[in-house]
Order: sequence, then C-alpha cells, then structure tokens
Amino acid sequence: MNLPAMESIIKKQIKPPEPMGSYDPSDVIFLLKDLSNISLEKETGEREHAIQSGVHYSEMLPVEYHPSDEYIELFHETLAQSAEKVARAAATVAEIIVRKRGLNTVLVSLARAGTPIGILVKRYISMKYNVDLPHYSISIIRGKGIDENAILYIWQQHGVDMPIQFIDGWTGKGAIRKVLVDACDSLDQRYGIRLNDNLAVLADPGHCSDTYGTREDYLIPSACLNSTVSGLMSRTVLRDDLIGPNDFHGAKWYKEWASSDLSTMYVDKISEYFTKVETEASLQAEDALADPPEVTWQGMKDIQSIQQAFDIQDVNLIKPGIGETTRVLLRRVPWKILIDRPNNPNLKHIMLLAQDRGVPVEIFPGLSYSCCGIIRSVKGGGE
Repeated sequence: MNLPAMESIIKKQIKPPEPMGSYDPSDVIFLLKDLSNISLEKETGEREHAIQSGVHYSEMLPVEYHPSDEYIELFHETLAQSAEKVARAAATVAEIIVRKRGLNTVLVSLARAGTPIGILVKRYISMKYNVDLPHYSISIIRGKGIDENAILYIWQQHGVDMPIQFIDGWTGKGAIRKVLVDACDSLDQRYGIRLNDNLAVLADPGHCSDTYGTREDYLIPSACLNSTVSGLMSRTVLRDDLIGPNDFHGAKWYKEWASSDLSTMYVDKISEYFTKVETEASLQAEDALADPPEVTWQGMKDIQSIQQAFDIQDVNLIKPGIGETTRVLLRRVPWKILIDRPNNPNLKHIMLLAQDRGVPVEIFPGLSYSCCGIIRSVKGGGE
C-alpha cells in the first residue's frame, strides 16, 4: 500500500454513525445516514414503473408491507419449526469464518437481509470462543457498488490490516456477490488494499459462495418480513441530493412500527439453539474446509433457461429462490411465481402471499430452486 493512499484514508472526514435501528448496539452498528424524516416511499405500481423506466431502485423506497394476522402467525409457526435449522446454518457459517479468518476479524453484514445473520454469527462466536468481534451493517447496491465511506470508516477504526468478512442472508442469481467482487477490485486499485470478496451466507442455492450454512433453498424466517425483522430499518438509499461526499449511504428507521418489531425476538429465539448445534456445526465446517465446495454459479444458468422459456428480455425481472420470491411478492409487481413442486413445505407463505395478491403460480419442472418470482414488465407480459 502506498503512503498517499494511507494518508487519504486517514484524512477522509466521514460523518460518524448515528444510533439507528432497534437492535442493541452490542449486536450491530449501522453505518448508515438517518433519512427517517424524508418521504421516500412510492406505491408499488409507481415504483415498478419508475425502476423499469430507468430510475435506480435505490433512489426510492417501497411502501412497507403490513402483513395480515394470518401471515404473522405463519411467520411464528415457521420460526418455531426452523429456528434450530437456522441456528445450525448460522453456527456452521461462524465456524467456517473462524477457521478461515481467525478471531481478529471485522464482521460486515450487508444491509438489510444480512444484518440478522451477521448478528447470529457474532453471537455464536462470542458464545463458543468468548471473543466479541466488531460487527457493522453497511450498504451495497446493485449498479452502484458498496458504500466506500463505510469501508474507510472501518479501516479508520480497526486498521487496514484487520480482515473483513462480508455476510449476507442468502444468494439468488449471485448479483450482489458480483457487485462485491467488483467493489473489492475497485478498492484495491484505489487504495492498494485487497479485501477478501468471499461472501458468507446462511443459504447458497445459487452456488455462488463457498462459505454457507446450506445450499438448500429453504425458508429463512427473516425473509418473510421486511423492517420488523431487520431492526426496523428500510432498504438502503443512495441519491445525490440526500447523500453527501462524507456521508454513509442512507436508510430510514421506522420507529413507528416499534409495537410490531420482532427483530430481537428473532435472533434471541435462534440463539437459544447454539449450544445444541455446536458439535454438528463444527463437524460441517471441518468437512467444508477438507473438501471445499465448488462455486459454479449454477443459479445464473437456471435463470437463463427461465429467460428462454418465457422470452424475458431483462434478467433483472427474474428473482430466484424463496428469499427473492418473497421480496417480489412483498414489494414489486409480480407477473407469476414458478415453483418446483406443489407440495413443497417451504412454500406456505409464498402461496399465501400469491393468493393475497392474485398472482398466478405455475409448476416449472427442473427448477433447482424451490421457487422463482418473475416481475411484471411495464411493457406487458413477462418481457
């Protein structure tokens, strides 16, 4: 690393983080600018038309979906059924991180789906190894990259030699992993510091990570909800009139939903299973390191077959996997939902949301994901 680059990192005046979100600061620090008092939400149809007309999705926010009592009941039912499974996956990820990176590492989760997973990894490492790793949640945006000020702030706080481990919830096509790879290349070119672009995820159905808890496309309960399971935080926002050169990317803190907040309850419930899954997670991590999994980007190959089958011009309209399909149903305008089989037990909430919004569901033979959401083109059909 050259001296001018080091000086530029040290001298950069970055506005320090403001307290944000409903998690305890001991769980995570959000490196985000508070935009709570600014009206950024657009109704779903208006937002969809804007996105497909060229407005970047990060310049506005979807209106937060208010789930029905039946849907919230389904979330709790799913959490009760899968808490141990999620704990095992999170513990496995944590064990792999410790073996690969050591105990002198900064955990950096990608807001917002990565945040609860990062908290679980941090808590597991604290329980098992009695080490309290720093954990930040930062913004990364497809088409715009990672929040460079957030990375510079972490370097200022912890030094440029301390490894950073990026964490997200799950993979779909692998688009965010590719943004991360490009971002790390860009930071290397600018500052001469090579960050590891490995992205640790709870579930990797897209086969684009080698640090994961499972490759099964199953329902991670935090995918069911939006801000109320993510520290009451919105999606991240990047707009030139709101984010200055010394600011972090922005987000809203929905304090008004505090009475519906399940964020801490969610991570608490899963954390209860850590001691039970510890041995199995340790063995799975050893296996993963002894026989490293292959990164094949299989998910992207599957998407191409869907693209051809339905003559879809824009690959960004195809959102594979349970997590991404849920997002399509919660905050986009769906055209149709493809499922691998009608009796898949992971798809209860997908079927409920599809029914609620009047979205057709089709079986798509040979789908390697449990399901796939296709966004309606403003041009009509699934184009």
